[in-house]
Amino acid sequence: MKNVVYVIAIGLLFGNLSGVSAQRPFYESFDVTPDSVFMTWAEGPAVDTDGVLYAVNYGHKGTIGLVKPDGTHELFVNLPEGSVGNGIRLWKNKTLFVADYTNHNILQINIPDKTISVFAHNDQMNQPNDLAITSEGVIYASDPDWENSTGNLWMIDQEGNFTLLESGMGTTNGVEVSPDEKHLYVNESNQRNVWVYDISEDGTVANKRLLKKFEDYGMDGMRCDIEGNLYVTRMSKGTVAVLSPEGKLIREVVLKGDKPTNVAFGGEDGKTVYVTVADRGAIEAFRTEIPGRSFSLIKLWNGELDR
Repeated sequence: MKNVVYVIAIGLLFGNLSGVSAQRPFYESFDVTPDSVFMTWAEGPAVDTDGVLYAVNYGHKGTIGLVKPDGTHELFVNLPEGSVGNGIRLWKNKTLFVADYTNHNILQINIPDKTISVFAHNDQMNQPNDLAITSEGVIYASDPDWENSTGNLWMIDQEGNFTLLESGMGTTNGVEVSPDEKHLYVNESNQRNVWVYDISEDGTVANKRLLKKFEDYGMDGMRCDIEGNLYVTRMSKGTVAVLSPEGKLIREVVLKGDKPTNVAFGGEDGKTVYVTVADRGAIEAFRTEIPGRSFSLIKLWNGELDR
């Protein structure tokens, strides 16, 4: 009995990725890792079919670390020399796509054997920052030019071919596909805009309109739940804003750190939102009432859901 109590106490302190975390109240942040497990530019993240969370810059730049469902963490891979990862997306439950912003690549990592290859490369990119993916494997990449407060939006097909969807935007950062895959969301950090597009049959986008403009603080990564609500990290404000599909601010979840960079859904029911927090070099999390879109993709790729 004492051992069981001890395990629960550790889980409540650092919030393992399943089990104990499901008992927590909604929208209250808790720690998944201590400070400085990841560097002061923790990013990513993504959760695989086994409940393992991946995030970049574990211990030092150019790495990806993992956090297991029991809360333990370790180095997953060292990226190729000169590569530094940013956004991560799971594909078909066995592959990670990683935005390599220093070498202008989309890297592909086979999870079981840890082999790394260049899935797509484009010297015309400023620095691929964040990624979104459809159920068919079409990738959307934000491509900011921070120095000039501009950015581009790219589409990459399953053969690794690039299509420039829009150039001369603001500082493009977070990007996400709606759960019905009819809409693409893109935010501009410095300009504080969140845009929504219609996705055409060929994957290109049209009918751009403003979903939400924030009056203060920047934005970073964002993800959808299965009802189409958008969870947006508010850089320097230390919150995750939850927007309805119509752009209404539903709530803001207050974090312990000030610089959240990205979010991912996981846990046994897909209702745990994991947040990479740059100033802490840590992973925080909070419970939500609705599973994430990425959780439904895992079930789809496992054959548990119909298209």
